[in-house]
Amino acid sequence: MPILKLPHRSFGHTTAMPRVPFAPFEPALQKRLEELWGKPVNLYRALGNHPALVSAWTEFFNSLRHESRTPRALRELMILRTAQLARSEYEWAHHLGMARRAGVTEAQVSELASWKTSQHFRPEEKAALLLTEAIAACNVTDHVHAEAKRHFGDAEYVELCLTAAAYALVSRMLDALRVELDEDVRDHSPKLG
Repeated sequence: MPILKLPHRSFGHTTAMPRVPFAPFEPALQKRLEELWGKPVNLYRALGNHPALVSAWTEFFNSLRHESRTPRALRELMILRTAQLARSEYEWAHHLGMARRAGVTEAQVSELASWKTSQHFRPEEKAALLLTEAIAACNVTDHVHAEAKRHFGDAEYVELCLTAAAYALVSRMLDALRVELDEDVRDHSPKLG
């Protein structure tokens, strides 16, 4: 079966025209967003065009980030890999700092694209990254599942699947809405390239 080659693109736009305006939040949602994240980022401001959905999105992602069983650094590696695969500069820029604060090393960041052959990833991290790539490709084979289950129980497996799938959703929404990269993360390093 031929592979569809897509043109190289990267989003987390600084020049493309956003597809929806930034919307103000209802007072209760504004308060909740500030409690959880501080100043709402551009993604949330774009999603604010549908208050009920951004509210549900907020609570879901809060649970995924803060009520999980697996280490935050592991999930941040998965998120960064998802950003690489989707070529989402926005997702990459926002999660670099979170990943570093969670304990992801500079060597892991620089070798993430070649994680399969890198010595900087433990076996359970490689299993989670394999799962991430399979979910991004919509092709979780029995081999991928078995490798993940060697390292993670059922609840952790579900959590890691949700992490990879949810952040694939994020990158797709960023692309669909053409969300402008927030000013405070535009100088991130390294860039996706």
